[in-house]
Amino acid sequence: MEETKLFLITFFVALLAVVPPGPVNMSVARNSVLRGKKNGIYVAIGGAIIVAVQAMIAIFLAQYIFDNPFVKNILLRAGLVIFLIMAVYFLVMAKRKKKDIEVSPTSGVQSVFKGIIIGALNVFPIPFYVALGAALNIGGQVEYHLLNNTMFVLGAALGTFTTFYLYALFFARIESKSGYFSKYSNYFMAALMLVLVVITIIRIFYHAS
Repeated sequence: MEETKLFLITFFVALLAVVPPGPVNMSVARNSVLRGKKNGIYVAIGGAIIVAVQAMIAIFLAQYIFDNPFVKNILLRAGLVIFLIMAVYFLVMAKRKKKDIEVSPTSGVQSVFKGIIIGALNVFPIPFYVALGAALNIGGQVEYHLLNNTMFVLGAALGTFTTFYLYALFFARIESKSGYFSKYSNYFMAALMLVLVVITIIRIFYHAS
């Protein structure tokens, strides 16, 4: 009963946490528009895999991170550098002349790795799941249990994948009307990275004060 409750809470929190536009779900949307729903789902799978890994790491770092502000600052500064690099990357891609995308037989595998890479570059889910894990008494005063930890990781991964999957379905359905999105998606992603840079800088100064 406790394990089921833990899974459901984590599932719905993870589902709602990635509803706002972010690096991975917008990549899911972009791939759904440019390469079709299947490729968008592959990116979603890659992103969900990384969330599972991040949730697992968060369980074991929960108490340590809360007791060490230095670790928080390191994560935030790493995120700042990563988002700056990604902003430059998407701006460069937006300037390139658009070409027709050919879906190769290995495009599904490539899309999964794309989701993994973009998900791995986004470090914010780690402190998020650290906070959630601590709130649910995982890594607190109670002893670690493999089943509890597994339910937490599964809830985070499946909840995240559900939202990503809905992104893929939605953007695939409006593909015929999404020429604007296809044309300006790289600019949108670059703008999103810059917004995350600003948020990260604010959080760095907030934790430093």
